[in-house]
Amino acid sequence: MSKLRQMEVFVAVVEAGSFADAAVQLDMSAVMVGRHIQSLETALNTKLIQRTTRRHSVTGEGRLFYEESKIALEQVEYAYRRVEASTGKPSGLLRVTAPMTLGGSLVGPLVAEFMLLYPDVQIELILSNEVVDLYESTFDLGFRISELIEVNLVSKPLPPYRMVICAAPKYLEVWQEPQTPEELYKHRILTHTSWNNRFAWPLKHGNKEVPWPERAVLKSNDGQVLLEAAIAGGGILMQPDFLVAAALSKGELVAIMSSYVPAPKPVQMVYLRSKKSLPKLNDFVTFIMERLGMTGVD
Repeated sequence: MSKLRQMEVFVAVVEAGSFADAAVQLDMSAVMVGRHIQSLETALNTKLIQRTTRRHSVTGEGRLFYEESKIALEQVEYAYRRVEASTGKPSGLLRVTAPMTLGGSLVGPLVAEFMLLYPDVQIELILSNEVVDLYESTFDLGFRISELIEVNLVSKPLPPYRMVICAAPKYLEVWQEPQTPEELYKHRILTHTSWNNRFAWPLKHGNKEVPWPERAVLKSNDGQVLLEAAIAGGGILMQPDFLVAAALSKGELVAIMSSYVPAPKPVQMVYLRSKKSLPKLNDFVTFIMERLGMTGVD
């Protein structure tokens, strides 16, 4: 096993808090993560992680090795960046994080198109509704639905996240179309599991806000699942315009209650200032901005 890979796995385990979560992040099995850690401990002849059936904790030696490993991995990354920047040719691995619906429906297709134009760039796109700390992670770039961006990050504004409330015609044939937000509570509702206090989408009704109904016939962390349920006539859906646009144009869904939709939220593409000289990053940022019609916007 590569010593560098073992260090990467160990750092991931410490930062993720568990073998299982690290395995997801590294795209390998938890068993393989365990083998890397075991091999590392054997080579060092010391215990780095104390493991029980329910949890694990980092030993003093493990904490020391973690700190040194972070420095070593950062130095390796810096060396790659220096060489890549000197060649001026976009190549190598670009790690990108994005929220699930935005990433799956908007960023994913753009990534696929970018890869055809830049065959020497490999992209790792990780979708999660958790906000990833770009300082503490190995991600190069992130997409965020937020107004607040850390001061030391470069931020590029993208088209805002606009919601649409809609339902299938066959659903509206059975259920009378709601005219106000309050009437939604009588309907079959489809909702996203991330809509909590931190990421809520209250409807506008005059001078007051009305929360999207908590009680739902279907909840999912995947907007595509909710979309398919709405098209099938399963209930009323609120999702971003880029996700439902095709279904609306085909007549599979119809927009309703347009005067009550929540205010749009800003979308940002962010990355560390220290990485702005990377050709692969610059070309990716330029590509995204051009495809989304944001050229010249800063």
